Amino acid sequence: MSDGKNGMTYAQAGVDIDAGNALVERIKPAAAATKRSGVASGLGGFGGLFDLKAAGFSDPVLVAATDGVGTKLRIAIDTGNVDGVGVDLVAMCVNDLVCQGAEPLFFLDYFATGKLDLDQAARIIEGIAKGCSASGCALIGGETAEMPGMYPAGDFDLAGFAVGAMERGTALPADVAAGDVVLGLTSDGVHSNGYSLVRRIVEASGLGWDDACPWADGSLGEALLTPTRLYVKAALAAIKAGGVRGFAHITGGGLTENLPRVFPEGLGCSVNLDAWDLPPVFKWLAEKGGMEQAEMLKTFNAGIGMVVIVAPEAVSEVTAALTGEGQTVITLGHVSDGQGVSYSGQLW
Repeated sequence: MSDGKNGMTYAQAGVDIDAGNALVERIKPAAAATKRSGVASGLGGFGGLFDLKAAGFSDPVLVAATDGVGTKLRIAIDTGNVDGVGVDLVAMCVNDLVCQGAEPLFFLDYFATGKLDLDQAARIIEGIAKGCSASGCALIGGETAEMPGMYPAGDFDLAGFAVGAMERGTALPADVAAGDVVLGLTSDGVHSNGYSLVRRIVEASGLGWDDACPWADGSLGEALLTPTRLYVKAALAAIKAGGVRGFAHITGGGLTENLPRVFPEGLGCSVNLDAWDLPPVFKWLAEKGGMEQAEMLKTFNAGIGMVVIVAPEAVSEVTAALTGEGQTVITLGHVSDGQGVSYSGQLW
């Protein structure tokens, strides 16, 4: 029996459960398109199920990674161009997983916003599904959090969680030795690191996101939102070819900080900076920001998004496997006695 009072509702507090349910229904086809061997449940449960035996593993070790997109999201929010950040989210996680020698199996996302915009959220999650499909992993679940008062209108945040597996005893890096060849795989621009500096340089340049891009067709915002390249299928093909000793995903810290993570104590490498042309986006950032070469190499990928350490006798086979998966391969140098990364030549 009603007491005549007008009770408060969750919707009046700013949370629309029906909109959340509508989002789940809209993204179900995109998630279903990522299904792979091992998936044992669809969206809608309290958790996602995955059968490692059905995925073909006999004695698996699980590997997990989590990451976000960083302040690149600010450009996506300000321009309304949100379709690619889901790919960024997946790439930042699965590119790390494969560095351990693991095959990415499934992915979960966390999307948080102040007020749910159904179209915006669906475009973002459909981008996540696109990244999963291109990496051979399944989108098996996630969380959409509508949190009034936590985010300004139109703002959102993303986090991603990827789980992969490998057979016991196949973890990377392994057996890295002096004389191994250091191969670089080219990037698709800035990827998803260093955007706090990118945004500051753009602000100082006087340009806006909708202005013509100085180095490419389209707007500046569109160019800077180019999604992070996915290296998973190429890396797995290289592992299958044999002779891969390790991978380094070139993210925050650039070549300077990420390459040493692959080397055991007492080993390092020298990178020939003349081996590749610095992409125009980095030349523009260096010019407008008055950046030193050392800062470029420690902040951005500088045109190299993944590094592969290969035994000398396997270089031809590994290079063929990588190029067969659409990668551009550059010989950067060799592993040598020493510590860390040294450089020869000039980026610009």
